[in-house]
Order: sequence, then C-alpha cells, then structure tokens
Amino acid sequence: MAFFFYSYLCAMESQRQQKIARLLQKDLGEILSEKARNNYGNVLITVTKVHVTSDLSIAKIYLSLFAVADKKALLKGIQNSHKEIRLLLGNRIRHQLRVVPELAFFEDDTLDYIENIDNLLRQ
Repeated sequence: MAFFFYSYLCAMESQRQQKIARLLQKDLGEILSEKARNNYGNVLITVTKVHVTSDLSIAKIYLSLFAVADKKALLKGIQNSHKEIRLLLGNRIRHQLRVVPELAFFEDDTLDYIENIDNLLRQ
C-alpha cells in the first residue's frame, strides 16, 4: 500500500519537480554527510526522499538517521541550522536554479516501520 501511495505521489509531480528533487537529494546528501562528520561524529545521515511543491518554493526533505542515540535532538539541530544548510545548497546549485527552495526536514521512519512489521510477522 505504501509503495502504491508513493508511486501515486511521484506520478502527480511534474518532470521538473522530479529533476529538482533528485538534484536536491544528491547535493543535500553530500552537505549533510559532511556536516555530520564535522559536528556530530560518527553519525550517518541519509536523504531518503525529497518532495518539491509545484511552485518550487518548498522542499520537504526526509532523513534517515543512523548510529545516533537521540534522533530527535539531531533532527532538531539540523532544523535549527536550516539557514546554513540552505546557503551551502545555494552555493552548489546556483547555476541550476534561480531560487533555492525553503527546506523542511522530517525524519523518515520507514525503516523502523518495516522492522516493526517484520518483528510482528516473526511472532
């Protein structure tokens, strides 16, 4: 069911939105992994999904956080430094986009959900 819903969302996005989402996912992944290495130690941050609004003004970024004791605190730290991350992103994509979208970060709990279902099926 989740795959169908995700496919439906992707089908609703225009090709331009999908291209920008892939660009943002790649560059944000590199920025966040470098930031995590410098500020948080051995934390692994993966950008799993990016959804861009139709007017390209807001990007919803879903992150998977690994090897961290307090995921909520790490996500809060990333959300608090969204202006710095947006500036770094703007420096990277200045030749592809005129305006850098506003960034909204969310935790992607898909892997936790899958693990929970797997544990329930084993019982």
